[in-house]
Amino acid sequence: MINSLAKGIYKVPEYMNKNILAFGKELFMERIDIKSLNYEELMKAMEQLGEKSFRGKQIYQWLHQKSVESFEEMTNISKALQEKMKENFYIAKTEMVDKLTSKDGSTTKFLFALEDGKVIESVLMKYKHGNSVCISSQVGCRMGCNFCASTLGGLERNLTVSEMLGQIYAIMNISGERVSNVVVMGTGEPFDNYENLVKFIKMLTDEQGYNLSQRNITVSTCGIVEKIHQLAQEKLQITLAISLHAPNDAARKKLMPIANKYTIKEILEACDTYYKATGRRISFEYSLVKNENDSREYAIQLAGLLRGKNCHVNLIPVNPIKERNYKDSDLAYIQEFKLTLEKFGINVTIRREMGRDIDAACGQLRKSYMDKKGEKGHEDIFHN
Repeated sequence: MINSLAKGIYKVPEYMNKNILAFGKELFMERIDIKSLNYEELMKAMEQLGEKSFRGKQIYQWLHQKSVESFEEMTNISKALQEKMKENFYIAKTEMVDKLTSKDGSTTKFLFALEDGKVIESVLMKYKHGNSVCISSQVGCRMGCNFCASTLGGLERNLTVSEMLGQIYAIMNISGERVSNVVVMGTGEPFDNYENLVKFIKMLTDEQGYNLSQRNITVSTCGIVEKIHQLAQEKLQITLAISLHAPNDAARKKLMPIANKYTIKEILEACDTYYKATGRRISFEYSLVKNENDSREYAIQLAGLLRGKNCHVNLIPVNPIKERNYKDSDLAYIQEFKLTLEKFGINVTIRREMGRDIDAACGQLRKSYMDKKGEKGHEDIFHN
């Protein structure tokens, strides 16, 4: 049965192709990751199991509206069907192994273990207008940005759709609160995981599932030009955020290796294409690094690049990490940078610093955890 279900419906995750992992006496490769199936795929799977399509709708709602973690929790599903589901599918676990909350209670960073023992991190940020969750799209990152802790260990693998959704659902189950905004700005380059990213967005915003508005989703990229063009054709209504961090290519290359492949001109042209296709304002992320990119001259250069565009600049005081010598800019420089942009008519804000007392910047908690655990990670989390 499993071969016919998998054919044309679902691709086995990359990490399982590379390393078939046994959990207990069962091989997860023999079953399908049901939380990565979209609504249509789950309907088709139910038909192939000989079940009525409405059962698929019920199961989909259990997974994506009520975020259950086992088939036994699906109380309107018969015991017989529950057993059949367990034979053919599994619900991927996202297990919390650590949690840090800021003193003011506004920010909580979570460290989650995945089925193969890899660990990722996510952040819950509480605002007056609602709760935002920042999620990871990969285990590790290959981008190599010099001021970021996420990339220190390199890229290990992409996350599956269920692992991306699982971060949000786990945080809601733990906090008991609904999430109103999702930011794909944690560990990883989302466009390196493009297919799963787009499927994740469509499933998260599916009215049969969690039904989050696409306008409440932001995806941040280092500027993979061809993927920005591809995303424009998807006609999604999400916010595209570009990690720019410098107003010229020479300065950007010092901070971001990806700048050796794509020029700022190419990135801005791709952003123009995205704006024309979607009508969505572009956000530019600019991490201010002391004595690197925080001068008034650079602010003037940045204003020249962006003047006349429907965009927003988000200034981010960089979070220092021990492995790098970079320091965050002085408050006076940050304020002057902001005022200079505003004088040229650029819409700009300084990101509110949340969770600095718990090292809430991308990759810091995971890096600290992996340093303590060594290369082994937390591979026994589901056997304890």
